[in-house]
Amino acid sequence: MDFQNILLEKDGHIALITLNRPEVRNALDPRTWAEIRSAVRDCRFDRDVRVVIITGAGGKAFASGADIRSLRERETLDVLRAEAQESLNDIENLDKPVIAAIDGFALGGGCELAMACDIRIATARSRLGQPEVNLGIIPGAGGTQRLQRLVGIGKAKELIFTGEIISAQEAREIGLVNKVVEQPEDLLPAAREMAQKIISKGPVAVSLAKAAINVGANTDINSGLLFEKFAQTIAFSTGDRIEGTTAFLEKRQPDFKGK
Repeated sequence: MDFQNILLEKDGHIALITLNRPEVRNALDPRTWAEIRSAVRDCRFDRDVRVVIITGAGGKAFASGADIRSLRERETLDVLRAEAQESLNDIENLDKPVIAAIDGFALGGGCELAMACDIRIATARSRLGQPEVNLGIIPGAGGTQRLQRLVGIGKAKELIFTGEIISAQEAREIGLVNKVVEQPEDLLPAAREMAQKIISKGPVAVSLAKAAINVGANTDINSGLLFEKFAQTIAFSTGDRIEGTTAFLEKRQPDFKGK
């Protein structure tokens, strides 16, 4: 796809997806959702990519939510196409970890985009929330489901019913954000540092762990444990398992091949 609203850059094992509509605070319209989905699929099939970072350009917003003009013009049945939900499902189900690097506003669809990622790092000046009820609609890209899984059902109801926008610090306290950095210039270095820690681990193991966690979060514990057992069986069949255990015994750093 010819990207107009995002940037896709790759550096070693890290892919950086940047929402690049700073003039509208990286508002999310159908074209942008489609480009995000295309970029994620590109990363899925690039064996060199082990971690994806998603961020926003301009310093004002990670993503300020839906493009309101586009939202107002949508037909009722257009909602059933659910391009936003499908894009975020692709992120959540990507077999590689995804880190959201948040600077500024992450509202509505922007907050939903961040929640579909595996890890969220935000600057102290960032603000997050699901204010859709102010527009007479509800979070429709997974917000009603992912938010309660991250912060608990009671807090999720409070945030969605009131449309309250909270600080990065409060978001960290309730589990919506993993880490807060003080200065904007520290954000991408912190995300890359986190990415490098992940890259140093067995990529097949990380992928299997992500799948097991996601399954367990959306099913009963016995089904989750069964999936975990099969995932561990697959991990034991890999060369990475031999390399990891051998490197430990030889007191050296492992050289994982992702096989």
